[in-house]
Amino acid sequence: MNNNQIKNPKVETSKGVNLNEKDYLNSLLSCLKEMVKNYAISLTEASNETLYEEYKNMFLEYSSLQREVYELMFRKGWYVLEKAEDEKIMTKHQCLNQEFTDLNG
Repeated sequence: MNNNQIKNPKVETSKGVNLNEKDYLNSLLSCLKEMVKNYAISLTEASNETLYEEYKNMFLEYSSLQREVYELMFRKGWYVLEKAEDEKIMTKHQCLNQEFTDLNG
């Protein structure tokens, strides 16, 4: 096992042309991600307070559902994360700090 990976034991699924649980969850996760993005855009463009609150509630609900589906897929071993090296984290942190400084300077 690669020491830079964070993962659970993989649950095997059926092969072939028929959709399996992994396929359905992967499709659901993609749809939920897209919906969350679209609701985020809607939130920034809503001029009516009532509409804004409705969008916000839907955004929060779909964000939560998206996270649940991701966590389920991770538990089943269908999502593998890579452990970031300390050097990469520090480099990214410095880059973002510089961008922040440039914006405020």
